[in-house]
Amino acid sequence: MAQIVFGSRVRKSPFFDATITGGVTAFSIYNHMFMPVSYGDPIGEYERVKTGVSMWDVGAERQVEIVGPDATTVAQLVSARRLTNLTVGRARYAPMCGYDGCLINDPIALRLEENRWWLSIADSDMVHWVKGIAGAGGYEAQVFEPDVSPLAIQGPKADDVARTLFDDELVDSLGFFHHRAVELNGIPLVICRSGWSRQGGVELFLTDSTHGQALWDLVMQAGAPYGIAPGTPHQMERIENGLLSYASDTDPDTDPIEAGLGAYVNLDGDFDFIGKQALIARHADPTTRRRLVNVTLDGEMPNPEHPWEALSGDTNIGQVRTATYSPKLDRNVGLALVSVSYATAGTSFDVDADGTTLTATVMDVPFGTSL
Repeated sequence: MAQIVFGSRVRKSPFFDATITGGVTAFSIYNHMFMPVSYGDPIGEYERVKTGVSMWDVGAERQVEIVGPDATTVAQLVSARRLTNLTVGRARYAPMCGYDGCLINDPIALRLEENRWWLSIADSDMVHWVKGIAGAGGYEAQVFEPDVSPLAIQGPKADDVARTLFDDELVDSLGFFHHRAVELNGIPLVICRSGWSRQGGVELFLTDSTHGQALWDLVMQAGAPYGIAPGTPHQMERIENGLLSYASDTDPDTDPIEAGLGAYVNLDGDFDFIGKQALIARHADPTTRRRLVNVTLDGEMPNPEHPWEALSGDTNIGQVRTATYSPKLDRNVGLALVSVSYATAGTSFDVDADGTTLTATVMDVPFGTSL
């Protein structure tokens, strides 16, 4: 079996050694870093995040910091969603477009100070993009990747663990996408009610990487009475609940509206952002576009290592981008990027899964709220 070889070229998170001790069995490369993707028990890890509590090394979820007098101007220019009215201490999902209107990242934007922002990014080199935009425009703003590494606590019992670590008042006052700078046993953090699951929880943004092992140990100790164990952002849980994975569910020609993010894009706003006019032009005739839909998959599904062709007869209508088994539905499910004429719930089409023909049926989205 092929292996990932550890070396100095690919970075390790501050929690890397702890994940090794914790029994990690597989990594992926994400933002030029090793990111855990399995501890060897997919169903057990799924059940833990659905019914208990799990802790994830998501240090590969890097931050782009923008700071200076023009920081808000730059943050708004690279974000397709209005940010100027976001108050300090709040966060907002804010897709980013290239000049062609296509999706190039879907970060969470956190406003730490009036003129200081983090873009908590998915897997692509956004620090170079934002730095280039700021420099080319002559804006008075510094753009860099800070020493910030998130550790996520996710699941129905995540708040119980957080209350053990912090005081009840802090945890109870932390609304969705609210964040606050805190210290825990001398460890500097920003705690945010966020995370890549529908089960709820918090992310602890460690702001001094030398404390990675100490923070991991504190969370494990606090979570022990609640059955906490290491896990990872879970493919089964996120597909069931319609959570987008940039670059897994999208291709380079996908725009945010096609990806189902239209509610988070302000095309009618009185502000400009990179790609706005191109995005408007792309959807002048919406019948020519595609849509990301949830599908069930009938047939003997092979391991999905790359996108599969979606077919109507011999005509290509798109791709099944990702697929997995759903414990909730006890069947295979996936996300398909298909022509809008095939995107209506109940529509079926064939899928060429590496030579195996599957039948895909479009479902209401997301699965987690429709069933």
